[in-house]
Amino acid sequence: MNTLDIKGLRLRLPNTARPVLDGVDLTVGAGETVALVGESGSGKTLTSRTVLRLLPRGAVAEGTVAVAGDDVLAMDARQLRTLRTRTAAMVFQDPRAAINPLRRIGDFLTESMRLNRIMTASAAEARAVELLDAVGLPAGTLHRYPGQLSGGMLQRVMIAAALMGDPALLLADEPTTALDVTTQAEVVALLTDLRQRFGTGLLFVTHDLGLAAAISDRVYVMYAGRVAETGPAEELFARPRHPYTAALLGSTPSPSSEGPPPRRLAAIDGQPPDLREELTGCAFAARCAFATDLCGREAPSATPAPGVPAHRAACHHSDALAGSRLEGKSVDA
Repeated sequence: MNTLDIKGLRLRLPNTARPVLDGVDLTVGAGETVALVGESGSGKTLTSRTVLRLLPRGAVAEGTVAVAGDDVLAMDARQLRTLRTRTAAMVFQDPRAAINPLRRIGDFLTESMRLNRIMTASAAEARAVELLDAVGLPAGTLHRYPGQLSGGMLQRVMIAAALMGDPALLLADEPTTALDVTTQAEVVALLTDLRQRFGTGLLFVTHDLGLAAAISDRVYVMYAGRVAETGPAEELFARPRHPYTAALLGSTPSPSSEGPPPRRLAAIDGQPPDLREELTGCAFAARCAFATDLCGREAPSATPAPGVPAHRAACHHSDALAGSRLEGKSVDA
C-alpha cells in the first residue's frame, strides 16, 4: 500500500471556468521521495495542501486522496485532526511565518501533542529533544525564541515539528527557497537522512529541477493543474517525453564549471492558460513549438515510454519528441 495515493483529483474554486487541479493522479511509497515540479501557478502547492485538506475558501474537491489507506476528502473533523497530528505533516516554505515569534521553540514543538493528548508534557518534551538532536540542534533550543535562531535553524525546527507525531508522510512545500545555497544543501541532506532513518514517504514540492533530480526517486511535472509527465527521476531528466519538461530543462542553467562554455538558455514564450477561460485540448499547446491541430482539439492521455512503463507523458507526440529540448528565446546562461 502506498503512503499517498491520489486518484482523479479535481479541485474547483469560485469564479473559475475550469478546475485548478484537473484529474491529478500521484503516488508516494513508504520511504520514497517524490518531487512535484513546475512553474509557479501549476498546481504544485495546491496538490500538496489538499493532502491535509488545507483548502482555499469555497474550494470543492473531487476524487480520492488516500493517506495510509484512508481517504482524506471523506474524513470528519476528528479524523482530520488525527491525520494532521499523527499520519501526515507539512514543512512550509517560510518558517518565520509558521512559528509564533512570542513563544518558545519548546512550546511550538510540543503543543499539538499535548493538546490532542497524544503525549504527556514530559513525553512530548523528551520527543522534542530527541528530534532536535536528529536535525542537528542542541536541547537548549527548546528554551529559545524564534528571533534568536537563523533561517536555517528555524527550518530545522519546522522539520522536527513535522516529525513529532512520527508521520507516515512528510509534505515539504518549497522548504529551501528562502535559504542560502549552503543551508539549502544541509536541509536537503537532512531530509534525505531522516526519510531513510524513519522510513517516511516524502512529497517534495519545488520549482528547482536540479534539486528535484538530486533528491527524488520519481518526479511529477505539473502544468495548468494537470500532470504533464511522470517517471523515475534519472530517466525523466535524461529523456524527457513532454515538450514542457524539455522546455523547463532547456531553461535551467548548469552549475558545472567543467566542459564547454555554458549554452544559451531557452525561455518559454507565452503564459499559462487563464483559469477564467475553458480549456480545450492540450493545456500547453499555445506555448508549444511542436503543437498541431490535434493538440488544440483533444487533451492527450498519459502514455508509457517504450520499455519504461513507469515513464508516462500526456503528449500526442511524446514518442517523436523523446529527449528533445524545446527551442525558444535565448538568454545567456
